[in-house]
Amino acid sequence: MNCIIVHGCPSEDRSKNSDYILSNEKHWIPWLKNELEKNEIKTFAPLMPTPWKPMYEEWKDIFEKLPINEDSILIGHSCGGTFLIRWLGETEKKIAKLILVSPGKITINKNLKDFYPSKINPKIRENVQKIIIITAEDDHKSHISGAYEYQKEIGGELIRFGKGYGHFLEFQMGIKEFPEILKMVLE
Repeated sequence: MNCIIVHGCPSEDRSKNSDYILSNEKHWIPWLKNELEKNEIKTFAPLMPTPWKPMYEEWKDIFEKLPINEDSILIGHSCGGTFLIRWLGETEKKIAKLILVSPGKITINKNLKDFYPSKINPKIRENVQKIIIITAEDDHKSHISGAYEYQKEIGGELIRFGKGYGHFLEFQMGIKEFPEILKMVLE
């Protein structure tokens, strides 16, 4: 068993800022990776190129170098979840578990227009043993509605957290930990 965590897409390029943190090293991602490895689950959290202006084929090239098989758990945050849905739909790869944390569905951001899938492959439902889709009461409205739409299209369990989670970013949650998702992976 292994786990791969795909980070989301910041709205703008902040890589030149002195306080810049790489997208795969912020929020709850490093904490979750560390906790899973304590539980002897090999975990990858790749840094995807230009996350503020993602190109699907570039992300796919990085992602497909990782060991993905029927025992893999894939976790995607925001547009990282959108990437996983598109990739799973195209490849029809079989995996153990898919956890989508506030996945994007509809975008008004022109940088994401070609990144999002134009159509969802319903076979994802058959190829993934367990699907969990997470949103929160104070998440972006488009991400809340997107979570419900994804559930209709690919099935799975939809979990809606109360207020205080927002878009599942550290500054909204108030901590770098996300024990609820750890439990979901380990179950």
